[in-house]
Amino acid sequence: MKKIKFKKVLATGTVLAAGIAMTACSGAKQNGGGSNKKSSASVALITDTAGVDDHSFNQSGWEGMVAYGKSQGLKRGTNGYQYFASSSASDFTPNINQAVAAGYKTIFGVGYSLKGAIASAAKKHTDKNFVIIDDVIKGQKNVASANFKSQDASYMAGVVAARTTKTNVVGFIGGVHGDIVDLFDAGFAKGVQDTAKKMGKKITILNQYVGSFTAADKEKSIAKAMFAKKADVIFHASGSAGQGLFSEAKSVNEGLAANSSKKVWVIGVDSDQSNLGKYKSKDGKKSNLCLTSVMTGVNVAVKDIATKAAKGKFPGGKQLVYGLKNNGVYLTRGYVADSIWKQAQTARSQILSGKISVPSHPSK
Repeated sequence: MKKIKFKKVLATGTVLAAGIAMTACSGAKQNGGGSNKKSSASVALITDTAGVDDHSFNQSGWEGMVAYGKSQGLKRGTNGYQYFASSSASDFTPNINQAVAAGYKTIFGVGYSLKGAIASAAKKHTDKNFVIIDDVIKGQKNVASANFKSQDASYMAGVVAARTTKTNVVGFIGGVHGDIVDLFDAGFAKGVQDTAKKMGKKITILNQYVGSFTAADKEKSIAKAMFAKKADVIFHASGSAGQGLFSEAKSVNEGLAANSSKKVWVIGVDSDQSNLGKYKSKDGKKSNLCLTSVMTGVNVAVKDIATKAAKGKFPGGKQLVYGLKNNGVYLTRGYVADSIWKQAQTARSQILSGKISVPSHPSK
């Protein structure tokens, strides 16, 4: 699934509440409830088809935009900041056109599926700034590309999974095969394998793809099969389809006591997904099954690039890569045991020092 220190962003509830007035397909209305003076600092975000409240990329991007707006004293609406929700790929271009017509200066496309629409719009509107998140558009001076070293944080997740599992079986569920999901897949597998070797253990990694980033029902079935094969920690990089994994994990854990040794865990992706991990155990205790989340700092990238643009320093034509060093990717503390957390932080230091090299594609 992003330069500057990670700042605390708005809670999910705030984001969802902010989205109530928005239309799902045709884009947002430009009635932000206040006037803005800095039109050159105005920004718009075009979501992919998962929606702005996807507990993932889009939501993180919007949180970053809200944080940026506050830092600039901007209000939501014309000449400020706004999002345009896409319910299908056919909405991408109309939403971009609406953002252009409304006068937004810098327009972000969240996710590689918007690459074509962003590239095309940038050629037509050379007076606007465009940003593609999670892909690269080359040769266009008014387009900046933002990408993430997700393999590094995923390696840390692999360390956590390998040291947490009691069954010595863990799982990875991907959305759709491609270079981006490869980062998560490869990093996680390498982290598990390296840690298992250090511990003198053999840990099996179950690996399967949904073929979609939205098919939660299919992911639920995949998760059920993995749990049946004794996996007790599963990491997903599958967008909103991952909600199927959380649902199945809850089904397992709700039949167990809170302190059961058979408890299963989920590692979230892109944003802190601990809110999806809440459940009540068989003995009536509130608990959580989200062990940690591999964070992709879309919010960090959006705020950083928008701030640069507001200062007249838009990084057009450049590819910006966000990694561990600037908290562009990282792990949440979650429910990781103290001793295991220390091991994950050691791995982080070794990655930054170059002692550990993390692959960007899974081994064949």
